[in-house]
Amino acid sequence: MSTKICEVLIIGAGLAGIAAARTLQAAGVDVLLLEKGKSVGGRMATRRIGTGAADHGAQFFTADSPEFQRTVDGWEADGFAYLWDIGWSTGSFTGNEGEGHPRYAVRGGMNRLMKHLAADLPTETGVQIVAVRQTESGWEAESKNGQLYQATALILTPPPPQALALLEAGNVQLAAMDAEILGRISYSSALTGIFRIEGAVKIPAPGAVHHPAEPLPWIADNRQKGVSPEETVITINSNGDYAQRYWDAPEVEIVETMKALLSHYLAPGSQVVESQIQRWRYAVPRHVHSQRTLRTSGTKPLYFAGDAFHGPLIEGAWLSGLAAANALLGEVRSE
Repeated sequence: MSTKICEVLIIGAGLAGIAAARTLQAAGVDVLLLEKGKSVGGRMATRRIGTGAADHGAQFFTADSPEFQRTVDGWEADGFAYLWDIGWSTGSFTGNEGEGHPRYAVRGGMNRLMKHLAADLPTETGVQIVAVRQTESGWEAESKNGQLYQATALILTPPPPQALALLEAGNVQLAAMDAEILGRISYSSALTGIFRIEGAVKIPAPGAVHHPAEPLPWIADNRQKGVSPEETVITINSNGDYAQRYWDAPEVEIVETMKALLSHYLAPGSQVVESQIQRWRYAVPRHVHSQRTLRTSGTKPLYFAGDAFHGPLIEGAWLSGLAAANALLGEVRSE
């Protein structure tokens, strides 16, 4: 098979990758996004179950910076994002604006927004990259099926433990300081359950309960949330300790522990008719890099981006992708 060539190759079509690709494409750069999953979006994920659906990754997002707020305002104007609620109360949301930040969700599910943002981007899904090598002219990535991709510059947006493994497989040695910074980044895992319900549920408006100190701190009603209008589907998220304890447990055991929590929110006569479990190995960064992106020293143009750079969550990932793209544009234009 022939080698595919572009100016900038971006591995990972989650928030950071899509933000970087859109910025570069708008500047006239020939860019290509590669994603190992079946769909773009990363943890901005929505899964079908029966005739319903559930957000089974990120549950909402906030906007603390003016830059990201403008982006969210655009998503809202385009009919994707909407203000789910403001702040928290004990066990649920509250409408008291003084108690918290606006929480945004996406009508139809988080992944609907991601597909929209990536619609005009050159993207290949279902591509598992197994090695990244440095060449005389830039970078070469090799997929599991032997397809080669060559580019002048590379942006890596997978969690750094995965990105470093790709470089190691390609015998790329980073400067000691870069290797140390990236090696310090670590993550907590999470387990997510989605449950299709026959009957009514008793989750208070606007459709979420949050108990931060509990092993299963989050439960959300995707019907109230506007993700699953046809059926009631519930999402339950674990914390890192729960995920560590049950990571290798049979799915049926995880389902039963989550159903024990869910039972408190089912109306009499309601029942779970279908369930699925998603394992997120790299769910929440525990240690983040202080900058929005990292440009490796002593290499061809290589940038790291993602929610482990300067700040986690949706906003952090998006702004990191923008930072990587803008830094790369500055580097290219200065040559």
